[in-house]
Amino acid sequence: MILFDHVTKHYHGDSRPALDNISMHIAANEFVFLVGKSGAGKSTLLKMITKEEIPDSGKIVIGGIDLDYVKKKHIPNYRRRIGVVFQDYKLLPTRTVYENVAFALEIAGMSNHEIENTVPKVLDLVGLSDKAYRFPDNLSGGERQRVSIARSVARQPKILIADEPTGNLDVLTSKEIIDLLQKINDYGTTVLVTTHDASIVNLLKKRVITMKDGKIVSDQKEHGIYRLDGNNDGISRLPHPGYMRATSYLSPEENPLAHKKSVIEVNINQNENNNELTGHKTPKRRRLIQ
Repeated sequence: MILFDHVTKHYHGDSRPALDNISMHIAANEFVFLVGKSGAGKSTLLKMITKEEIPDSGKIVIGGIDLDYVKKKHIPNYRRRIGVVFQDYKLLPTRTVYENVAFALEIAGMSNHEIENTVPKVLDLVGLSDKAYRFPDNLSGGERQRVSIARSVARQPKILIADEPTGNLDVLTSKEIIDLLQKINDYGTTVLVTTHDASIVNLLKKRVITMKDGKIVSDQKEHGIYRLDGNNDGISRLPHPGYMRATSYLSPEENPLAHKKSVIEVNINQNENNNELTGHKTPKRRRLIQ
């Protein structure tokens, strides 16, 4: 579902790469926490997934789509396949809860009939049916984040990225938001969450990928815990960050570093269940919105 193969990104003027030979694979239906202090490379990694940035080297495959071949004119369409939840919500302040969600669907090209049918179901999913006609200023922080999540999942994306979704929330509300993300994951959506909240990470014990200085220094596949030290600087009880050697997830025939392939046009409308590169068969997903 999400594949990085020896990905490196260096920004001009920086002394070290923002991403340094990153390789990882996140399968369909996984729930993954991405942790690391500020500057570790988390934001750059997310921007690679949404194609806001492009790597200097390496390969990225998202939902069976090789991003090397996604043309600029197709990027908006590609991004609609991915739901993104932001720490600061990014809601339209002059529109109601209903209108914020409806606007996202309108931009995606849904008909009025589809929008009228979908929005109430999405608001019910996130527990905001009774707040449909309130404006963002009349909502709590947790309710605003629920609107952000509703807007992100309304198109039923197969991948949901949540960038510090609990960063501005209290402990109880944070737990409620993570429970909602877990509920969405239970329907078959792949969820990737960046966070500094050790209590949430340790409570769920999901897969935890830890980054430092642009490298993946720990990848706990199961029962993961938050392994940064107390001041988020360094990794607790882990060897030197360079100990994890980057591994290619592509076969020699598919790896562009081992064998130069001829350029092909990737159809942006191709079936997202194509996982030939990863070798994983995508499980059937239940629909978030029936």
